[in-house]
Amino acid sequence: MSSHRVPPVIIMGIQGSGKTTIGELLAQRLGVPFVDGDTLHSWKNKEWMASGRALSDAQRLPWLHAVGEALAVAGGSGIVVACSALKRSYRDLLREHAPTMLTVFARGDVDLIHARITARRHEYMPPSLLPTQLEDLEEREDDEPGLTVDIAQTPEQIVERIMTVISAGAASHAN
Repeated sequence: MSSHRVPPVIIMGIQGSGKTTIGELLAQRLGVPFVDGDTLHSWKNKEWMASGRALSDAQRLPWLHAVGEALAVAGGSGIVVACSALKRSYRDLLREHAPTMLTVFARGDVDLIHARITARRHEYMPPSLLPTQLEDLEEREDDEPGLTVDIAQTPEQIVERIMTVISAGAASHAN
């Protein structure tokens, strides 16, 4: 990475959008730690979702603070976190912990995402929760520092685009 300071990065989106794949590759390219936000959920939340029930905002709040703390601990050294962060209010809460956070919205066609999630096995996130995630999804807005990427591209293409934005110091670039 160049001499630019690496901002904390959230890869956000619904299940099956490739957050973990993109996040791991980006963290490797940046030379910073990667955290899969799924690992920060309590066992109780994981059991709840595994039973096919969506979390309420109240159930999600401690998890969001844990994600925010992971972002804050990294400070200016950089970190990449995969986190659904579906609602604007969730991302605003994360920015309270990490004000310079760059939000990368992994956006894609619902048919592509459905095909991905039915072809995989997730620890606790059944495909039946996709409709609730789509209901909750509030796409990244132009005033949120970051960018939107098309998951139909390869992870390498997506990471290259993110790297270009970070290298240019254009964390407020909105696409």
